[in-house]
Amino acid sequence: MFTTFNWSEAITGSPISLTLVGCSVITLGVALERAIYFWKRRGAPDDTYALALQKLGQGRIDEASWACRSSAHPMGAAALQILQTAGQGAAVVEERLQVVLSQQKLLLERNLGVLGSMAAVAPLIGLLGTVWGIMRAFHDMSMAGSAAPTVVAAGVAEALITTAVGLVVAVPAVLLYNHFSRRMNVMLTVAENHARSLRSVLAETGIGPAENGIAPGDDVRAA
Repeated sequence: MFTTFNWSEAITGSPISLTLVGCSVITLGVALERAIYFWKRRGAPDDTYALALQKLGQGRIDEASWACRSSAHPMGAAALQILQTAGQGAAVVEERLQVVLSQQKLLLERNLGVLGSMAAVAPLIGLLGTVWGIMRAFHDMSMAGSAAPTVVAAGVAEALITTAVGLVVAVPAVLLYNHFSRRMNVMLTVAENHARSLRSVLAETGIGPAENGIAPGDDVRAA
């Protein structure tokens, strides 16, 4: 059945189907962009944390700071902020940590809203195509004065194909959105846990802030 069906004509003959094809292209583009970005930001947070602890144990807070700064993982930015604000009030440290984590979250969730929108909108567009196709089928029947299959076939085909395409676009979009959202939450949780652990170590050792030429207010977001 599928080998004899003219998919190209069915899709290109309907503006709604073409809209869904455009949604699929957008979904694929955003998914590739986010996949590349997350791959670049994966880093090695555990190794960076261990190195920072080693440098702090040697009293080299500046070297620990640079080790955190060189990490692409959000943990690097969060830990760097902790090192820069060492010795300051607990409220100040907590506030700046939350600001850095919020900045990292904005970077990681960029364009994820597009995937969420495609997951929600694509089935509705497909449903619109279904309604449109059924209306076309009834219109053709009224014009021809007959309900023969050859009269209503085009409208019914359009109604079914748009529903199918809408689901084909929406299902991967939902899976990708959930995947990237989970990865973002895991990365931010790891970053916060390691940063708070460094904060505890600094509180126990009484080491002061890093003097590496990086002011606490500098932008520490990874590109």
